[in-house]
Amino acid sequence: MTRPAETVELLVCIKCRQGQDAPEDAERPGAALYRALSGDAVPGVTITPVECLSNCSRGCTIALRGPGRWTYVYGNLDPAQHPDLIRDKAAKYAATADGLVPWRERPEHFRKNCIARLPPLVPPAPNLGEM
Repeated sequence: MTRPAETVELLVCIKCRQGQDAPEDAERPGAALYRALSGDAVPGVTITPVECLSNCSRGCTIALRGPGRWTYVYGNLDPAQHPDLIRDKAAKYAATADGLVPWRERPEHFRKNCIARLPPLVPPAPNLGEM
C-alpha cells in the first residue's frame, strides 16, 4: 500500500558552497539548487530549504523523508545538472510506502552518492529470521 505522496519532504541544504570559496554575498550552489528545484514542483512533494545538512565536503546535499519511511541523504549534486534527476528520485520515493526505491530503479548518481540511510522514527519490527 502506498502512502499519500503529500507526506514526502525534500530537504535542500541552501548553505552549501560545493567546497568552493565564495564571497558571502554571492549565491551559494545550495541556494541555486533550491531555486532550480522550486521552479517545477513534484506532485505531493514539499521542497524545504534547510540551513545545513553537515555534508560540506561532498557538494550540494539533499534529504528525502516522510512519516513511516526511511530517510535518505544524498550528496555531490550540481544545481545546473541534477534538478531533473532529483525530481525523478523524489517522485519515485513518494510512490513507495516505506521510502525504499528498488536498487535498479534508482538513478546511478543516487546509487553512488548516498551519504546516509536512516530508519523511520518508528521502524518496523526487524525480521530476526534473516539474521
